Amino acid sequence: SYTTDSKSREENKKTLESLYSLSVDITKIRRLKEWVLLQDVAYVTEIAGILQEMGADGTTVANIIERCPEAILRTPAEINSQRALWQLVCQNEKQLIKLIEQFPGSFFTTDYQQNQKANILFFQELGLKNNIITRFLTSAPNIFYNPVEKNKNVIETLQRNYLNLGGSEANMKIWILKLLSQNPFILLNTSTAIQENLEFLQKNDFTDQEVLQLLSKLKGFIFQLNSTTMQKSMLFSKNIFKCSDQELKQLVLKCPALLYYSVPVLEERLEGLLKEGISIAQIRETPMVLELTTQIVQYRIKKLSALGYDIKSGNLESLNGTKKDFEVTYGKIQSKKERPIFNPVAPLHIED
Repeated sequence: SYTTDSKSREENKKTLESLYSLSVDITKIRRLKEWVLLQDVAYVTEIAGILQEMGADGTTVANIIERCPEAILRTPAEINSQRALWQLVCQNEKQLIKLIEQFPGSFFTTDYQQNQKANILFFQELGLKNNIITRFLTSAPNIFYNPVEKNKNVIETLQRNYLNLGGSEANMKIWILKLLSQNPFILLNTSTAIQENLEFLQKNDFTDQEVLQLLSKLKGFIFQLNSTTMQKSMLFSKNIFKCSDQELKQLVLKCPALLYYSVPVLEERLEGLLKEGISIAQIRETPMVLELTTQIVQYRIKKLSALGYDIKSGNLESLNGTKKDFEVTYGKIQSKKERPIFNPVAPLHIED
C-alpha cells in the first residue's frame, strides 16, 4: 500500500522535521528504506511517545526507528494493540522495550494481529513457557502469521504420529514441547509433508523406534526435507561408504546429517576431509564429522596438529562435537602433552 516511486515524490518535510527532533540519523533511513520518507502520512511523534511511555530513552527510540523505519507508518492504535499482545508473554515493559530494540522488524509487523493473538494463546495452552513464546515472536515471527488452525493441524499430526510410532501418552507433551522449542519452523510445513517424510523412513526399513530416535536427534529438521532429497543423500552415502542397506541404516542413526544434508553439501565436506589426508574408512567409523563445515574441520585439525596430534593415524572423535566439546577435548590433549613424565628412580639435583 506504500508507494516506492521515489522519482515522482518528494520527502515529507513534516516527517523529516519530526525525525530530526528525535535525533534520528536520516541518512541511515535514506540508505535503508527511503520510500518511508516519501509517504504523505507518518506517525513519528506518536510512535516515539508510545515507546517512551514503555520506558525507552531518546537513544533507544532513535535506534529503533533507524533500524525499522516503517515503524513510523504504523498507526498508534496498531502499535498499542501490538503492545498489549506482546505483554501477554513479556514479564514487564522493560523486557518488552528490550525485545523491540533487538527485533524491531518482528514487533512492527502488525498485519496479522488476530492470528498472532490466537497463536500466542494456543502456545500457552499447549504448555510452552512465555520465554519460549517471546523467542518465537522475535526469531520466528512468521509462524504467528499462520491461522491458528494450521498450526494446530501440524501439532495434531505430530502427536498422532508420535503415538503411532510407539511413543507414550505420558511423554508426548514433553516431546512436542522440546521439538517445538528446538525448531519452531516445523510449523511452516504442511501436515502432508510431515506424513510423507515419516512414511519414507518406514519404507526404508527404519523401525518405529528408530524413526522416533531420528526425530528427536534431528530436532524436527526432518520435516523440512522431502523424500527425493533424502533418497539422493542416502544413495550417495551408500556408494561412498560401500555399505549394505542395513549398514547404511546404522550410519544414518549414528549421524542423521547423512539424511539431512543435500548431496552437494556432503560432497564438499567429504572432499575437505579427504584433502586433509583423512580416509573414507575413518569417516565411516565416525560419520558425525560430516556435521561440521570444512572450515571448522580445518581449524580444529590445525589446532590439534600444533600439539603434535596426528589426525590421520587416530580416530576422528577428537574433531567432533560443538565448539565447547572440542575445547574440552583440546584441553585434555594439551594437558596430557604438557604433563611432565616423572621418573621415581632418577637422581634429584639439589643445589646448596
